Amino acid sequence: MEFDGSVLIRCTDATKMSKFVFGPHKGAKHKLRMTLHCQKCYVVLGDSFDICGEIKYMDSIMCLRVTDDVAVNDAMERRQKGEMSDCIYSLLNCRGCQSSVGRVIHSAPARLGAVRSIFLLSKADISCYILNSSSMVDASTLKFDVKSLKDSISEVKKQFEEHQDRMSRLKIRLANMNL
Repeated sequence: MEFDGSVLIRCTDATKMSKFVFGPHKGAKHKLRMTLHCQKCYVVLGDSFDICGEIKYMDSIMCLRVTDDVAVNDAMERRQKGEMSDCIYSLLNCRGCQSSVGRVIHSAPARLGAVRSIFLLSKADISCYILNSSSMVDASTLKFDVKSLKDSISEVKKQFEEHQDRMSRLKIRLANMNL
């Protein structure tokens, strides 16, 4: 959907949607700030600050936190086959319309160990309101890749070294002023 000044209109232009990429992608025009909504009733389920990536083969967005409008089902389920074989998980439901919007894995084999206790929102059940452009798009049209930990650490190390260098120069200037 797009805001035309008075109403929201669903965005269907594929060229507009192709520029919406969450994370460090070539061709990404701006850093996206967005809210995640239930595709059926548009209740807010989360935002871009808590997104930590996506699992492409499960078509899911990984979130560290979700709003109180996401209910974790008390019943735990176990999958025998497929991408979630040997996993124990609970379904996530929208409190607004009671529809399933994802799952949270409680116990998993080593290959899925990194996503235990992470909220996995199903891209097929989520719409995203892009704050930069006032557009509502289907989550399935977006990529939620994030920087690798190595890249993030390198960036922080570089910033630290720059600050340390600047502090050293300031220390020398202050020492020269006191003479």
